[in-house]
Amino acid sequence: MGHIIADLKDTFKKGNIYIQLIFINVAIFIFCTLIGVALQLFNQSAVEIFDLFALPASFTRFALQPWSILTYMFMHAGFLHILFNMLWLYWFGALFLHFFSAKHLRGLYLLGGFCGGLFYMIAYNIFPYFSVVVEQASLVGASASVLAIVAATAYREPNYRIQLFLFGAIRLKYLALIVIGTDLLFITSNNAGGHIAHLGGALAGLWFAASLSKGSDLTLWINKLLDGIAALFRKKTWKRKPKMKIHYGQNIREKDYDYNAHKKAQSDEIDRILEKLKKSGYESLTTEEKKSLFDASKK
Repeated sequence: MGHIIADLKDTFKKGNIYIQLIFINVAIFIFCTLIGVALQLFNQSAVEIFDLFALPASFTRFALQPWSILTYMFMHAGFLHILFNMLWLYWFGALFLHFFSAKHLRGLYLLGGFCGGLFYMIAYNIFPYFSVVVEQASLVGASASVLAIVAATAYREPNYRIQLFLFGAIRLKYLALIVIGTDLLFITSNNAGGHIAHLGGALAGLWFAASLSKGSDLTLWINKLLDGIAALFRKKTWKRKPKMKIHYGQNIREKDYDYNAHKKAQSDEIDRILEKLKKSGYESLTTEEKKSLFDASKK
């Protein structure tokens, strides 16, 4: 068991950012499922616990659990829900990194989730159609984040062809239009909240890619915040620095003494050579004395 955990940790550390996001989503899903199974064995329900991390449509409920705007995008309602979201994240995460950076993907995942969640809450509170369910409705899933990545990639390379099972080659711009069009058509279905969040995530992806092409990175503040939080958990941040030994200038004084002694010896040697030159002439000097005299004349 220890080897398996070590292998998973190693894979997580070495994996690309979309692999790490998949690991996080799957780990949270397994953890939540195990808690649900354990409580069910005692005839208890985990629904109320999980609702604390799902994004409520009601602004009143959201005010009591503001963290849910972040946590909801890592929660999933079932196996097929997480399976399809992670497959899309795997396929388009790899494609996204051909045109953008890993930090862009990390930041856009969160930005898409934020925008999708806000779009969902605003729509449920504005349109009378949702007034009956607004107080009970909640949202989970990474769909908005994934759609942001899909939309940004399609905006960056609209004519890039991908191969789809049963459908053949299709350009990214048409795939994005089909996905967004489907969400619009099913905006009043049983999964209305999910489709609305998809639209918000897709708009966030288009906004990000369009702004980046003009030199503005919408994910910059998110990445700075994440890097700052990560820095707090690094060992170097909390590791106590060793005390520096202070010699109160002893080494400096020793170096100054050696330097001055050396300069004094050189000066005395030049004086001796000049005195010999004065008495016996240049030809009486040795080769070393001539060299010393020549070097001194250049200083």
